[in-house]
Amino acid sequence: MQNQSNNFIALSEVAVQDKTMRSAVVFGTGNASTRRLASMYAAGEAHGEGLRQQGAEAKRRALRKLPELLELAESNLTANGVTVLWASDAAEANAHVRDIAKKHGLKKAIKVKSMLSEEIGLNGALESAGIEVVETDLGEWIVQLSGDHPSHVIAPIIHKTKASIRDLFVERFGMTPTDDAAEMVAFAREKLRAEFLSADMGISGGNFIIAESGTLCLVTNEGNGRLCTSLPDVHVAVVGIEKIVETFEDYATLTQTLTRSGTGQLLTVYTQMINGPRRPNEMDGPRQVYVILVDNGRSDIYATEYAAVLACVRCGACQNVCPVYRSTGGHAYGWVYGGPIGAVLTPLLTGIENASPLPYASSLCGACKAACPVDIDLPKMLLDLRRDVVEHGKNGRIWDVGIKVWALGNRSQTLFKLGGIAARLGQKVIGQRLPEPLAGWTKYRDFPEFAPKSFHQRWAERKKGTS
Repeated sequence: MQNQSNNFIALSEVAVQDKTMRSAVVFGTGNASTRRLASMYAAGEAHGEGLRQQGAEAKRRALRKLPELLELAESNLTANGVTVLWASDAAEANAHVRDIAKKHGLKKAIKVKSMLSEEIGLNGALESAGIEVVETDLGEWIVQLSGDHPSHVIAPIIHKTKASIRDLFVERFGMTPTDDAAEMVAFAREKLRAEFLSADMGISGGNFIIAESGTLCLVTNEGNGRLCTSLPDVHVAVVGIEKIVETFEDYATLTQTLTRSGTGQLLTVYTQMINGPRRPNEMDGPRQVYVILVDNGRSDIYATEYAAVLACVRCGACQNVCPVYRSTGGHAYGWVYGGPIGAVLTPLLTGIENASPLPYASSLCGACKAACPVDIDLPKMLLDLRRDVVEHGKNGRIWDVGIKVWALGNRSQTLFKLGGIAARLGQKVIGQRLPEPLAGWTKYRDFPEFAPKSFHQRWAERKKGTS
């Protein structure tokens, strides 16, 4: 997916005018947030917060020990019969999957939902090599059919309505029109079942890899994950290097915080723990399992002050509570990841120069940090990225000059007083709409009136006893 994050302002202006999309996003995120709160704090606030902090420490510890845990995971995966490959970037990861398909003569892949595969553009890379790719998660399949992109890390079609999905099925497959969601799901299941049976390669991501045992872990709700990883002879898992956790105990905590935060469930319907290809005495399962550990910029982040963002478990909770995301949807962010996590990850993974508006795509209300199941301080990271934007000279010459003038005025008591007088007089002339470049604020908000007297004036009058 081509990065269009520098167009965030223009894309968001279009998005906020789409009442249908906004209604769908507000409805979906509101339901998800309600379910998260009910599930995470079902046993009380203290228990829920304790679970969050336990999960946060599990991920932080894994990050602190990441190099050695990656080596341990590779060793144990290999001992389990898994072929482990490493990819420094998207091109190498895609090349590995193409080479696996060529080696085994594979022509058709069925996929489990994977944000990393979106990040590296895996579908396009395989299709350009003549390999058919079918998404099997219902939402991802709908996205694929409509030539769209996911707009949420958990709910890829949160921006779509039931009516638009009905119309898509009618147009593409001649489905008998219905507004019954269960009937549409049954129709999709029938269409996808043939895809499962005809594929020779299954592709998944990985929610976690347990280093101490070499276990690949997946959480899904539709059963497609289990079919993709067990029916084809070859299973390929494309996993970010940050998905390593140290122990089964850590996994037991994190799989609960992930599902409670993502879908509001105590556990998802299918919780898979894959320990390699089928054994000689087993009747089913893949004959070959590959795990491709993908860097794609993660090591660069690991070496910075933003390393804690790698603890993200991709639950989407921060998106569900973010007022900006709820107003614009995910596509306005211009790349794979939207919402607060996208506003941090996209500049870090693709370069601040390619996503300079995103650190400002936040009200800094702090709701994202409060919702995060591993307590990532996203508001602080957004502020720090704003500093980086300035240091990279991406905020514009006029702002550089303006900030310098503002700083000069704040260092001088006389200039500060004169500035206050000028502001009060100026507002009487121009009203609530400020001129450029400040119009970016008052275009969408009323500017508060300046107080008729400054604090210094009122304090001086109070001391004199005249106020």
